[in-house]
Amino acid sequence: MTEHRLKERERGRARDTERDIEVNRQTQYQSAADYFWSSSASVLCHTTTTALRPTADRSEVGSGRAAAEKLRIRKLEAAVITDYKFDQHYIEEMSRADLRIMFSPGRVQLVQEETMDQAPKVLVTGATGLLGRAVCREFQNNSWAVLGIGFRRARSGILRCDLTDEEAVRGLLQDYKPDVIIHCAAERRPDVVERHTEAAVNLNVHTTSTLAKEAAACGAFFLYISTDYVFDGRNPPYGEDDTPNPLNVYGRSKLEGERETLRHCPGAVVLRVPVLFGEVETVSESAVTCLWLRVQEATEGSTLDHCQQRFPTDTRDVAAVCRKLSERARQDPSIRGIFHFSAKEQMTKYEMAIAIAQAFNLPSNHLIPLTEQPAASTLRPLNSQLNCSRLELLNLSVEPRPFTSAIVDSLWPFTPDKRWRQTVFH
Repeated sequence: MTEHRLKERERGRARDTERDIEVNRQTQYQSAADYFWSSSASVLCHTTTTALRPTADRSEVGSGRAAAEKLRIRKLEAAVITDYKFDQHYIEEMSRADLRIMFSPGRVQLVQEETMDQAPKVLVTGATGLLGRAVCREFQNNSWAVLGIGFRRARSGILRCDLTDEEAVRGLLQDYKPDVIIHCAAERRPDVVERHTEAAVNLNVHTTSTLAKEAAACGAFFLYISTDYVFDGRNPPYGEDDTPNPLNVYGRSKLEGERETLRHCPGAVVLRVPVLFGEVETVSESAVTCLWLRVQEATEGSTLDHCQQRFPTDTRDVAAVCRKLSERARQDPSIRGIFHFSAKEQMTKYEMAIAIAQAFNLPSNHLIPLTEQPAASTLRPLNSQLNCSRLELLNLSVEPRPFTSAIVDSLWPFTPDKRWRQTVFH
């Protein structure tokens, strides 16, 4: 009887050990799932976030089956990354592997996959913004190691860093050592720039200057996103060598950012783009998708600008151009200077709204064209069409998506029968 009880006690202990191991394993998986929201293990999280790294050796855990299992689990022991300071061992390990979240009925697993030892690294500023999100996705989908930087909207998968803090930026670049920097962060709303000029200039000019200097110092290819608003719109289309003449503070701040970029980092690229739209978190995030609200105001008249000519461009296309420029520039140092990219469909805001209404089979007779710019509004160019021939000659352009199909991709989650999906996709 005593021997039988001893055996039962041993089996009970074994079951307890196995249960503890399974609980520990699932805890590690959950920690990993919270940390790695994207498929790339090289996208580091915001400050004071749990990450995973190998930390144990066999001498620390003893021997036997339970010890072996304990060793395997402790190889995914949690470590803390604080602010922009990187654990060098973590970076070296994760540069050789991908951690992917695998979903199956009733189970979520973290799976480590071997990847290329020399995957190129890109740092994307403004990674939580409209363009930055598309740029991160484009590089991730093409086997780049991506580190996204954000500030106010930084969340899981994005490193929180104040780009106006020069020391923080310098330490970040020295630790991460990116091959490419895509600078998307900016205050891009002309009316906001007019009201908060100092803060906007600090972001659009001074942070650009800092990044350009540090990019040159660490040998990274630097790509600065600029705007068609550097032109006055009186004599389109505009080539890369045409003389800029911005009409508002936003255009002047971006032009100054261009000059700082090329002054401190002669091998950099400036990419000018027009008004953008794409996958948005809210319809107000883009000057194009915000027209959805006007289209839905079917019970009363809604006036929309019908004099300023625009070329609405999908962020996915801009992101693809950024990647192609980066890949070519790493092989060909002559890829430098100013480039233009734009969609080809010319539309006013009124025409965009009409196109949106037609795409979703909604009424549009309440939309009223306004052919005069309000005197009190921020000045904007009437037609700042960009000539994109330089990209095209180098075979670095992409065929822009048609506006109608692209705007449906952007707005379908906000249709009445799809709003529930926003909690999943946004």
